[in-house]
Amino acid sequence: MVASCYIVTDEELMQISAKNPDLRFERNADGTLVIMAPTGGISGNREAKAGAYLLSYVESQDLGEVFSSSTGFKLPNGAVRSPDVAFVAKGRLPENWDEGEDGFINLAPDFVIEIRSKTDSLETLQEKMQEYMENGVKLGWLIDRKNQQAWVYRADKSVTQFPATAILDGENVVPGFTLQLKRLL
Repeated sequence: MVASCYIVTDEELMQISAKNPDLRFERNADGTLVIMAPTGGISGNREAKAGAYLLSYVESQDLGEVFSSSTGFKLPNGAVRSPDVAFVAKGRLPENWDEGEDGFINLAPDFVIEIRSKTDSLETLQEKMQEYMENGVKLGWLIDRKNQQAWVYRADKSVTQFPATAILDGENVVPGFTLQLKRLL
């Protein structure tokens, strides 16, 4: 007997998300659905802070657009992912992307931030970060609150671990952006 899985389309994923606003959904590259629990208060606060710090800097420098965890990005491998915070450099979004019907953004962000919540597996988040990088993300920060550290992923495939005392840097992806890791732990 051969097991089969139902492949979730973009339209179905949007409908499921709209009908279940208290849950977050992603789609794996094989088309299967991933249901994620809502984050707790601390994780939600840290996500909001990360997005606010990045948004403030990006807008002050007119570098591009920042997106929240409710935004779905359709990666080249077919997965739809919703990083906790995402940045897309100016000129990379399709013209008039913010007009008309709301939909997934059909590209990999330039920079993503994932913040490990109480229910997240570190291994699963590390796999997700690798997937981001393999699909064109240039820089990723994985903030591991539980272990008081961060992992920085780069397009050149390097990964660097930083302690709680570190100052993270937007490198050449978000030039000039820095953030004390302590603020997100």
